[in-house]
Amino acid sequence: MTATEGLVQVSTLATSSAMSAWSFVSDFAIILVIVLLFVMFARSIGRGPFVGLLIAFYCAYALYAMFPYMSFLPTAPAMTALLAQVGLYLGLTLAFYIILRRVVVSDFLYIGLFGLLTLSFLGAAFLLALAYHVFPVDSVYHFTPALDLLFASKSYFWWWFVAPAVGLFFFAR
Repeated sequence: MTATEGLVQVSTLATSSAMSAWSFVSDFAIILVIVLLFVMFARSIGRGPFVGLLIAFYCAYALYAMFPYMSFLPTAPAMTALLAQVGLYLGLTLAFYIILRRVVVSDFLYIGLFGLLTLSFLGAAFLLALAYHVFPVDSVYHFTPALDLLFASKSYFWWWFVAPAVGLFFFAR
């Protein structure tokens, strides 16, 4: 084998490895961005408010699922319908976060770095599961097949839904 042939093989290996790594990152970029936002939120505001945010997601979903005026939200353009429903959910989340921030803020709460990363991932997965099963995202955006394998199945929705609560049980002390 000559040096040129060796360089060609190394270049081919490096290119295929870089392409597979890029494919993995691009498939899960939405999760990575949300996880980073949660980690930055928890590190800047504090762990107590982060726990309050995770609990606010559950409270907001409870009211969102029982919201009696869904028929008044727009349904015609797909993007408008999606923004109206997500806006309603975010408004409910903000209201519960404001309430829970006053209650959950505690100096005795400890979440380590591994726990914070895990809870951030579980919170991002919770939101993505909601996007798949509750909000009409599929009419506006099609997720990658790798994400479809993890989130599209109806049987997985419950597991992604309960995962942040279980994570809080184990990681928040």
